[in-house]
Amino acid sequence: MTPLPGSQILDSLRWRYATKRFDASRRIPDAEWTALEEALVLTPSSYGLQPWKFFVITNQELKESLVQSAYNQRQVADCSHLVVLAARTAMTETDIDRLIDHTAETRGIDRQMLAGYRNVMIGDIVTGPRSADATTWAKLQCYIALGNLMTAAALMGIDTCPMEGFLPKAFDEALDLDRQGLTTAVLCPAGYRAADDKYAVLPKIRYPKTEVIQHLR
Repeated sequence: MTPLPGSQILDSLRWRYATKRFDASRRIPDAEWTALEEALVLTPSSYGLQPWKFFVITNQELKESLVQSAYNQRQVADCSHLVVLAARTAMTETDIDRLIDHTAETRGIDRQMLAGYRNVMIGDIVTGPRSADATTWAKLQCYIALGNLMTAAALMGIDTCPMEGFLPKAFDEALDLDRQGLTTAVLCPAGYRAADDKYAVLPKIRYPKTEVIQHLR
């Protein structure tokens, strides 16, 4: 791996913004979108449980049908790819065992070597403190994936817009998520900014580093 210079990463992050107007005529090339999907797959999660599913919508009719449920924000329809990041609404021992089995197979180890790991997860996520609100925990994991997707996209010169302004129940119904044990956590339209999106050139509003970062030495 060849590390990217810090200056290049910062240039990309300064270039990105929450795109308000997408160029509806432009589509993300397949090869580049494949890389972004892989970035989603590579997202880290608590315990490695990956309590999510990512729905990628390119069907224009479906995107248009979701605009009203996103408070008429056109990014949902005008983007190239609409990503709906959905969270699991419950975690069971079956979910834990699926991860344990997959880990043992992938790393070529005996499943029994992961017994302690399994018990910790069950004691926390299934029967312990997080079990009372597993959906909120899973949604927080989706936000890690959101950040990963947005950063990867910025490095590739692809625009995104994180969106919480939508009706989750309407999206859940449209995508039949209840039946799958999922609920919509956050949206991320992706594509290319329109030439007339005035927000692209506005200065970023960020508090000074001295106010948001504290060093403890």
